[in-house]
Amino acid sequence: MKNKLSIVMLNVVLIIVLLIGCGKASNSNTKEVNAEKKTDKVTITDSSGTKVEVPRNINRIADAWGAHNAIVAMLGSGDKIVATTLTEKTKPWLFKVTPGMSKAVVAFNVDATDISIEELVKNKPDILFISEGNKNVSKISKLGIPVAEVSFKDFDSLKKCIKLTADALGEKSKKRAEQYISYLDDKLKIITDVTSKIPQGQKPKVLHLADLSPLKVDGKNTIIDSWIQAAGGVNAADFSGMKEVSIEQILKWNPDVIVVSSTVGSTDRKKSAAEILNNETWKKVKAVSSGKVYINPDGAFSWDRYSSEEALQIQWAAKIIYPEKFKDIDVEKETKWFYKTFFNYELSEDEVQKILNAEPPAK
Repeated sequence: MKNKLSIVMLNVVLIIVLLIGCGKASNSNTKEVNAEKKTDKVTITDSSGTKVEVPRNINRIADAWGAHNAIVAMLGSGDKIVATTLTEKTKPWLFKVTPGMSKAVVAFNVDATDISIEELVKNKPDILFISEGNKNVSKISKLGIPVAEVSFKDFDSLKKCIKLTADALGEKSKKRAEQYISYLDDKLKIITDVTSKIPQGQKPKVLHLADLSPLKVDGKNTIIDSWIQAAGGVNAADFSGMKEVSIEQILKWNPDVIVVSSTVGSTDRKKSAAEILNNETWKKVKAVSSGKVYINPDGAFSWDRYSSEEALQIQWAAKIIYPEKFKDIDVEKETKWFYKTFFNYELSEDEVQKILNAEPPAK
């Protein structure tokens, strides 16, 4: 009798234990489901330091900073851009390597000071990227669209900008960002291991022309200054940011190398260079008299100006400044690899040359 009672009691205890276990499992499952519901959004920190809550799965992107469109494309999400500031005419290579952008509407002017709210709302973006400090941030945020401010002016802030963009776009973009940053760091090390050993007084003065009419040049505290220094040059301009200058000032600086931005002048880049090379006043400048005037390459975005292609820009710049020291750098080969890896586009030899010569793709 006692044995039977013990067995009954044991069974009761087992049943209670099982019920408790099931209850805990049920609670655990409920918590997991609730956790999933809570994590349908993620929080990123944008370039201004503001925390922005964005959807976990972003399928529609508005990008009001032209340079950043190419970063989104490089991270594998260019086909998700539904509103932009660019056109196929202004950046033909970006639309060539990211054909999905052809469906995007132009909802902003060049510097996003003017925004078509109607077009923006109609296209229902999950996120809007915009240059840091833009006056329209508050206005757009009130529409219920998450706004992430983005910017960079050197290689460290470029990497941070790419990381925060990838954080917003998801795991696939995060992996692409890691690969890009690794590539950039690797090329920076290869180049600066050489250029850092060159005495400062022996480095050539490099002038970056942002425009010819009026004359504008890029100074310090810019990404332009960063790649000039990395490539072993000294920025001839002794001020911060971009400023309008006189030809007399350029004669005074007397740069050894002149890099003409691909955004200068008409689409005929050779004409822009000819304007300098054939001008009697310009011939008094050392860079012109020695034939060291170069048109910067132009691809998905202008390599020299706030581009994901900064990783190619530093190699090109190092090669033109110190051709003897960087014989092993094959810019053509690196360009083909970069576009295949980061834009999933196989460039032909002719297309590589067009990009290096700042020429648009064939129609």
